[in-house]
Amino acid sequence: GCHSPNFLLIHILCLLHICCRLRLCCVIRKRSIKIKKEVANAFVKRKKRASPYEWYLEYYKSPMEQMHERCENYPPCDYLSDQVGFALAYNRFFGRY
Repeated sequence: GCHSPNFLLIHILCLLHICCRLRLCCVIRKRSIKIKKEVANAFVKRKKRASPYEWYLEYYKSPMEQMHERCENYPPCDYLSDQVGFALAYNRFFGRY
């Protein structure tokens, strides 16, 4: 699911790739990438003292929120939703909501 370690790692690597291409957070060398310490720490910092309610909201999302995330994570749906709205875009790619 969206909270699996592999899913999060892929997203972090994608963000890091964009950041490096813009030369905002790292230096690309021939065969390596050096990440600035502040950036690396920002990626691995964990939220402290989350209440049980915050934890619940993060891990058990409403069906509507899950549908929005599904559309946002699929670039053609995300793009179309900006053009015609979420409902039409979601229906186009995933069927009736």
